Amino acid sequence: MTASTCRHVVIIGAGAVGVISAIETLREGHRVTLLEPGEPGGTQAASYGNAGWLSSHSVIPPAEPGIWKKVPGYLMDPHGPLAIRWSYLPKASPWLIKYLLSGWTEARVEKTAWALRDLLKDAPALHKKLAEEAGVPDLIECNGVMHVFPSRENFDGDLGWRIRKRVGIQWIELNADDMRQREPDLTPRYTFGVLVEEAGRCRDPGAYIAALANHAVSSGAELVRAKATGLKLNGNKLVAVLTEQGEIACDAAVIAAGARSKQLVASVGDPLPLETERGYHVMIENPESGPRSSISASDAKVVVNWTNKGLRVTGTVEIAGLDAEPNWNRAEILRDSLISMFPKLPTITPPSRIKTWLGHRPSMPDGRPCIGYARASQDIVYAFGHGHVGLVGSARTGRLVAQLLSGKEPEIALQPFAPSRFL
Repeated sequence: MTASTCRHVVIIGAGAVGVISAIETLREGHRVTLLEPGEPGGTQAASYGNAGWLSSHSVIPPAEPGIWKKVPGYLMDPHGPLAIRWSYLPKASPWLIKYLLSGWTEARVEKTAWALRDLLKDAPALHKKLAEEAGVPDLIECNGVMHVFPSRENFDGDLGWRIRKRVGIQWIELNADDMRQREPDLTPRYTFGVLVEEAGRCRDPGAYIAALANHAVSSGAELVRAKATGLKLNGNKLVAVLTEQGEIACDAAVIAAGARSKQLVASVGDPLPLETERGYHVMIENPESGPRSSISASDAKVVVNWTNKGLRVTGTVEIAGLDAEPNWNRAEILRDSLISMFPKLPTITPPSRIKTWLGHRPSMPDGRPCIGYARASQDIVYAFGHGHVGLVGSARTGRLVAQLLSGKEPEIALQPFAPSRFL
């Protein structure tokens, strides 16, 4: 294959990674079929319920040294920041062991931070450009985000921020008076904060992904409403993607199906440890109070962001698999955290103004996505497993996918994201 070869590429999944991969692959001169059973940006999509943060500084993996000591507490507390359902523990255990080992030492965490920094740097600007191309520039804002802490000591004791400094991330420190001026409705229990100016936010993640999908189609992609069930190979050459509606002949495929990528990659001989981190959100329409900017609270482990649909609070993780029934008590915890952060919000809000949602973060145990070729064939590119950085990481991931499909040198080193690290 040469860089100029035109290929028919089937991109499996029309989430953030899939639609941006489609746009960038079209830009490389390929023919693109976008395969998605649902509505791009619809309520079934992980992108829909995203916090809306374009946090290019989110380089710290979920597991950090010493987290293993907290696992018994997670098992006993279904309302904690990381909840593990007992019934799912046997199935989740292999993933959880890899998860704990990935953050066993500070050196391992820092290695991931350097890798994610390459993937996420300049992400708000990349998304802004894409939004402008798609005709929705107002959905992306590059005006920074704030992290708040009960005390300066809480910040100083956070390993993640020490590592962020080492990988070149900068911020502005805010004392209690600075924070009150910027966020007068924020509870006074927070006395220290940092403003990360390089970060941004999305005003409506679902609408943004829908607009990008429309842009891909208007640029020449074909959107096929079907579910992929497998891939058909002739030796090491891909000949078709299998769907519930029949085969789609093609020269190459991209697996960007989020949490549902696991079965597809296993079908071509790559049993990768992909798990779903179930995430909830609560959104209040027409709220009486809230932040002026986007805020993350260190103690509650939540992100609060204004969207075009209302005030959204997201956060925490539940390990329970793809098919378990929702535990809406976790959404109530988010709502209570939001009211605690902004006491002017009423403790009782009409149910008609409160929207709750559950989605699935596709997560690898080491906090790094899989971006690279399948072992069976370089006609198959993997682009999934972004965990907590799916939206922010999608812009550069789409570019990398297009470069891999065209036989070009990737713009960043992909060794840290190689699927083979688990095989």
